[in-house]
Amino acid sequence: MSIPQTHRRVVLVRRPPGEPAESDFRVEEVPVPEPRHGEVLVKVHYLSLDPYQRGRMRDAASYAAPVGLGEVMTGGTVGEVVKSQHAGFEVGDIVEDRLGWQEYAIGGGLTLRKVDPAIAPISTANGVLGMPGMTAYFGLLHVGQPKPGETVVVSAASGAVGQVVGQIARIMGCCVVGIAGGPKKCAFVKDDLGFDACLDYKAEKDLDTALRAACPNGIDVYFDNVGGTITDAVLRNLNFFARVALCGSISQYNATAAEMGPRLLGTFVGKRVNMRGFIVTDFAQHYGPAMRQMGEWIRSGKLKYREDIVDGIDKAPRAFIGLLRGENFGKLLVKVG
Repeated sequence: MSIPQTHRRVVLVRRPPGEPAESDFRVEEVPVPEPRHGEVLVKVHYLSLDPYQRGRMRDAASYAAPVGLGEVMTGGTVGEVVKSQHAGFEVGDIVEDRLGWQEYAIGGGLTLRKVDPAIAPISTANGVLGMPGMTAYFGLLHVGQPKPGETVVVSAASGAVGQVVGQIARIMGCCVVGIAGGPKKCAFVKDDLGFDACLDYKAEKDLDTALRAACPNGIDVYFDNVGGTITDAVLRNLNFFARVALCGSISQYNATAAEMGPRLLGTFVGKRVNMRGFIVTDFAQHYGPAMRQMGEWIRSGKLKYREDIVDGIDKAPRAFIGLLRGENFGKLLVKVG
C-alpha cells in the first residue's frame, strides 16, 4: 500500500458556548507522521462520532481531558496498520483505538487492540463490538441489573447504545420499551429490533400517560441517554426498588444555561430507587468476556445493529452537529478510507 506524504485531519479552533458550528472546526492538511519505536502508523478506515465528544470541546474538568484548541478532535477509530515499529502489531493488522479525526494516525498505547474482521464488519469495532456496545452491556447488566419479567425503558432507543441495551434486555427476558424521535426510528426499534413498544417523544403530547399505557406494571430499570423532560417523565413512573443507569444527557449538551433540577429525587427515598452514573471504562478489565458474548449474540442473530455512515473526513463536523440534533439513525460513523 502506497502511503501519501500528507493527510487531512480535523482540529478544534473554538469552544462553542451552545450548539457547535462547522466554523468551530478546521480541516487541515499536514505531513503523514512516522512511527517511532513501539508505535504503528494506522490508516483510518472508520471514525466514530459520539455524544461524549461534545463534552471534550469544553474547557472544564471532567473524567477526561478536554481537546486543546488547535488539537485533533478526539474520537474512536478503526483502521489498518500500514507501518509498524511495534513488536505486537504487523502491517495489515486491523486495529481499534481512540486516534481522533484524521486520515492517518500514530498508535501504540495500551488501548490499541487488534480487531478480527472474521467476526463482523470492522466498522462494528466502533459500534456494537466497541465502546457503544460495551457501554450498553455493562450499563444495563451491571448497573441496571435487570431480572426476567421486569420492565426496562431506554431513551435514545435507536442510537448506538440504546439499540443494544433494548436487545440485551429482551435476551434477559424483560419487557422493553424504547423512546425515540420520529416514526421511522420507532418502527425500526419495534419491528426490526423486537422491542415490545417504542414511544415517539416528538409526537406524544403527554409522555407520562403514554409511559403508563406502555408499562402497565411500572418501570423497573431505566437506561438514560438523554436527560431533561423525557427523563423526568420516566422517573415519575418508576417502581419501588427500581434502578436507573445514567449514561448520558444528550438533550442538555448544547445548553447555554443549566436547567432546573434535580427535581424528583425526593420520591427516590420512599421508593428506594438506586440511581448510578457510570463510564464504560469502569469495566475495562471485563471487556474480553463481554466482547465474546456480544459476538455470539451477533452470530446467532439475537443481536442486530444499524449504522449511519457518511463519507469523508471533511464531513465529520457537519455530521457531528447533526448527531447532537438527533438527525442520525443508528451508530454514526465517518468512512475515512
